[in-house]
Amino acid sequence: MKYVIGLDYGSDSCRAVVADALTGKEMATAVYAYPRWSAGKYCDPKRNRYRQHPLDYVEAMEHTIAEALKKCPPEVAKNVAGISFDTTGSTPAPVDKNGTPLALLPEFAENPNAMFVLWKDHTAVAEAAEVNALAKKWETDYTAYEGGVYSSEWFWAKALHVLREDAAVRRAAYSWVEHCDWMPALLTGNAQPETMPRSRCAAGHKAMWHEQWDGLPPEKFLVALDPLLAGYRERLYAQTVPSNHKAGLISKEWADRLGLPQSTAVGVGAFDCHMGAVGAAIKPYTFVRVIGTSTCDVMVVKPEELRGKLIRGICGQVNGSVIPGLVGLEAGQSSFGDVYAWFKRALAFPAEAILSKTTLVDEETRRKLADELAEKIIPELAKEAEKIPVEESVIIATDWLNGRRTPDANQRLTGSITGLNLGSTAPLIFRALVEATAFGSKAIVDRFISEGVRIDSVTGIGGISLKSPFVMQTLADVLNMPIKVCKTEQACALGAAMFAAVVAGVYETVEDAQLAMAPGFAAEYAPNPSRHEAYMKLYNRYLALGKFTEQTLHDEDYRQITTTS
Repeated sequence: MKYVIGLDYGSDSCRAVVADALTGKEMATAVYAYPRWSAGKYCDPKRNRYRQHPLDYVEAMEHTIAEALKKCPPEVAKNVAGISFDTTGSTPAPVDKNGTPLALLPEFAENPNAMFVLWKDHTAVAEAAEVNALAKKWETDYTAYEGGVYSSEWFWAKALHVLREDAAVRRAAYSWVEHCDWMPALLTGNAQPETMPRSRCAAGHKAMWHEQWDGLPPEKFLVALDPLLAGYRERLYAQTVPSNHKAGLISKEWADRLGLPQSTAVGVGAFDCHMGAVGAAIKPYTFVRVIGTSTCDVMVVKPEELRGKLIRGICGQVNGSVIPGLVGLEAGQSSFGDVYAWFKRALAFPAEAILSKTTLVDEETRRKLADELAEKIIPELAKEAEKIPVEESVIIATDWLNGRRTPDANQRLTGSITGLNLGSTAPLIFRALVEATAFGSKAIVDRFISEGVRIDSVTGIGGISLKSPFVMQTLADVLNMPIKVCKTEQACALGAAMFAAVVAGVYETVEDAQLAMAPGFAAEYAPNPSRHEAYMKLYNRYLALGKFTEQTLHDEDYRQITTTS
């Protein structure tokens, strides 16, 4: 008997899957919401600041593994052979010489700048712009393998922003670590910044690492960006490895804390969407969409078929970032489910405010009403929006409520809605928002195709793909492509479990693990040709609105006026 554990660290919670390494059968799962994050600590949405405390991550790991193993027969824990992690990214944190995130030190315990900077944190927009400006005039464009546009969601922009903003953190920060690198380092006891194994996925897609220039951008470039970055290159890493590599064996301390054998192999981590694509049985030319608060789109292609081609405006092309031996391509939208969540909050506010003060019902009934309201707003909107013919969908929106990730990253952008009148209803607006997220998806697909990357099939994973037929059908109609939905709710954690099986020696390759452990598909959405034709007229209006929004409402003069006012 061989069992493996995959841990998936999402934006709001952590999920653990205990799987049979021979069949992929999910023995048990557990989910844990980060308590400090859930309380809104260390975040300031108005400033686009989103930080997470490392204790949330540690507690989530202990809780989910314990809960999942409790649900399994006793022999399962004794026969766990491997464990691997996926996380959001880029989600870096400053560390001391021992590799300890500064927020775990008493003097920085409540300092957001000492914590992990979540992927969706956009405080480093100015720094990202500086990276782009310098890269375009440098003798080598170090953003070339990251779509040619560096984002505020990525490693160097975030690190530089924090170093500039906080003198105390600047003095204490010896190096930096990605969340997906820190978890294996913690479990193996090898957290030394210079020696811990570093993820090819994280480094290649977010930190401008590439073999062509011997690793990270050179010291000269980094210091030209800002002298505050002096020395960091040598205190980070030169080499990276794909996630089929073993970070080491679990330490005795963590084996005891988690109830696992000391023979448990710990894999090198990666980002959630990349391991999720593996969990969904990705193969060359499959377009895998991880659909949640945002989307991450992943493809793999054979190196020789790119023929030195650089795909413009995506989140990178990295050899071995998904499956060793294949080039991983990443794209995505900075908000997808978050667009719907924003509308839900906007609609719910008056009712929640009134309910919190009402004396017409007792406290328990009030809480139940509030919970029911929160739970049912989106399903009710979807039910009514689905009844509206495409021809009556006259409202157009953009999906840039959290900026634009791809194509062509621009985190300064904001959302827009046009076509409103006094007859505009909540379901009509909701339908426009769903269509906007589908149009943003089509813009990504169009970019891949225009750059010569063929797409043979589309796979959806994540909660929205399993729970929102209206969204998925709209997406299929807009893309004019059938979409298969991965059977498991935990595709990312299952992908991590597949890598755990490889590092534990159960399988020689990731492809072997996929063949044995992949869960299959739960549903397939076929496109409706007539609806697709109607949507293309709306898509052209979406593109026109986007162009107007970007060129007019986000030029320097407009930003100056709105900032001043």
